[in-house]
Amino acid sequence: MARWTGGRVMAGGIRKTPAGSWRAYWRDPARRQTSKTFRTKREASAFLAQVTTAASTGGYVSPHAGRVLFGEHARQWMASWNNEKTTHARDASIMRTHVIAQWDTWPLAKIDHMAVQTWITGLSARLSPATVAECRRLTSAVLRSAVRNRLIPFNPCEDIKVPKRRRRDTDDQVIDRPVYRHRLLPAVPDRHRGIVGVAGGCGLRWGEAAGLCLDALDLDRGMLRVIRTVIEVAGHTSFKPYPKSTAGRRTIPLPGWLVTILRAHLDRYPPGEGDLLFANEVGGALRRTLFRSRVWRPSLVRAGLLGSVTPDGDVYLAHWIDATGKRHRQRFDTEPAAVKHVAREHDGGLRFHDLRHSYATWLVDDGVPPNMVQRVMGHERSSTTLDLYTRRTEDSTRILRALDDEGPDDGPTNGFVPA
Repeated sequence: MARWTGGRVMAGGIRKTPAGSWRAYWRDPARRQTSKTFRTKREASAFLAQVTTAASTGGYVSPHAGRVLFGEHARQWMASWNNEKTTHARDASIMRTHVIAQWDTWPLAKIDHMAVQTWITGLSARLSPATVAECRRLTSAVLRSAVRNRLIPFNPCEDIKVPKRRRRDTDDQVIDRPVYRHRLLPAVPDRHRGIVGVAGGCGLRWGEAAGLCLDALDLDRGMLRVIRTVIEVAGHTSFKPYPKSTAGRRTIPLPGWLVTILRAHLDRYPPGEGDLLFANEVGGALRRTLFRSRVWRPSLVRAGLLGSVTPDGDVYLAHWIDATGKRHRQRFDTEPAAVKHVAREHDGGLRFHDLRHSYATWLVDDGVPPNMVQRVMGHERSSTTLDLYTRRTEDSTRILRALDDEGPDDGPTNGFVPA
């Protein structure tokens, strides 16, 4: 029989059963008597040796633990989460919609590398690469937790291949400053021009812009402070009394044109609940999803940055392109109806967050030192700023100016510059 010594599984015993099979006995690290039946004595002896070796190296896993269902362990793992509300909501949605929907009733021990890879390949045919990567990440996290809790010996998600995320021309777009100032901003409704202004004029994230209150604004000094954000989960908004990171708490200078826009906004639209600067009609925080469909994309259409709407006699002719690249045209009785339709149906388009990318790119193009760009962007590391924005500039005139050898002070050098 097995004996317990020093917290380790010690050699157990082997007995022949009345049915003629062989049963291996041992005690697990919790001192529970455990057994498993084999066809031959040799198989039982080999297994018992493996159990003893695994226990001595800290790798013991009960041969019966893998019977636990994936869904059961996944729900226990999810109950232990302590991450941010927005992250929790996003991960819970993916777990519920894709991961648990696939693996819920599978015993943990039955999930192997081939099954996971086949599932991931199938997802890749109908979901975006980013969503597929999240499905793999969360599935792997559940199985990694099962390994740590000694339910399975290894994680079958290791070395699973996911589709590469291909960059598209519509990813991280940069709008020209004159287009932003003189076409987009005038196309935004008065009530919302201020929030679009701080996105492009200060490089704020959506939550930072939507969470601005009067105490963060000093128009006389031309300064704006980022001290809180608004988060949106399942259609409900709430304040988070700190920004995305420590570096996110920062002070940003306001350009003169933006000070003018903000003064006009405060005169026309008094602050909402809690002195909220950009409130909705009932004084609450703006919802990103509604803002995108009702304000942002229609403004892009009116600015001529998304499809087109043109007068055609007594009606309005709308043009747009769908996700397959097919061009469409349709007549509408009113301009608002045409704009709304193009905003809803046109594929791609400038994102609100692209104004933040544009702001940083403008600063880099104008030669603002990377450490200053890092500070106003709220990045923890300067490498983030350099990797994201120094490669985005499309201002080729900077290269031409650097290589220009026909300036008034240039003399003949025969291609060489004196030392």
